[in-house]
Amino acid sequence: MAAVVVNHCASSQFLHIISFSSSTTKLRPKIEVHHPPRTKQLKLPTTKSSHYHTCNSSRRFFPLLVIKASVGSAEYVVEPVTNVKFPKELRVPGCSDSLVLLGTGYREKVFAIIGVKVYAAGFYAKQCISEGLASWKGRSAAELLDDSSLFNSIFQAPLEKSLNIMLVRDVDGKTFWDALNDVISLRLKEPTTVDESALSTFHNTFQGRDLKKGTLIFLTWVDPSNMLVSISSNGFPTEVDSKIESSNVTLALYDAFFGNSPVSPTLKTSVANGLAVSL
Repeated sequence: MAAVVVNHCASSQFLHIISFSSSTTKLRPKIEVHHPPRTKQLKLPTTKSSHYHTCNSSRRFFPLLVIKASVGSAEYVVEPVTNVKFPKELRVPGCSDSLVLLGTGYREKVFAIIGVKVYAAGFYAKQCISEGLASWKGRSAAELLDDSSLFNSIFQAPLEKSLNIMLVRDVDGKTFWDALNDVISLRLKEPTTVDESALSTFHNTFQGRDLKKGTLIFLTWVDPSNMLVSISSNGFPTEVDSKIESSNVTLALYDAFFGNSPVSPTLKTSVANGLAVSL
């Protein structure tokens, strides 16, 4: 069934149904970024992994996020602002097992003082992620949202996680990378040689690419120190484009989405809401 899901994803699991007004001007604006105050260099959190020792054999599901799919149909979650549909379960390049959707959101940037929605995002993890989060059972969504230790535990868990981005407008690769680099740099105050090498690899992955509306970008943490990047402008990504090998860089990017000043507050809130129901 897993192979069927992959092929089905390639053709229809991501449906982009946003309409925008046409423009003959190529979108290469200077992005105005409202930065949060600089903080100290992020430290990689430590979390015991013993909770996950049965992960590979267990099939513990999120009640509201379990897929009920067949070859001809699949269930989705619709990100309500952009109307982008995300499948509740999928396979991503470089992952051995399917991942389930934990939440969705969108990213808005400021172009010439006007807020513009750039992409929708879905956050996925292995189905057994809940095994290590039992101590948060019974907490409200608001409590989970404000608990940084919860999101640190999710990051540190020795399980695959993926941030799946769908662009809802055209943007060139340099502009997209500059936006990523901005949020990483804020959290990576003194990059090491290893960090610089990883950032260079990350930069080169996007350099020279035209990222059209509907392009899919998968940022997949195979473990806390390694992240895979997969990009496709023609359906579901089928291969890994690059591997980012730096615990500081991978943590900085994760913190940009799930730290105290997330670039997509709607995504972090959605994940907290889902966990409040499913744990």
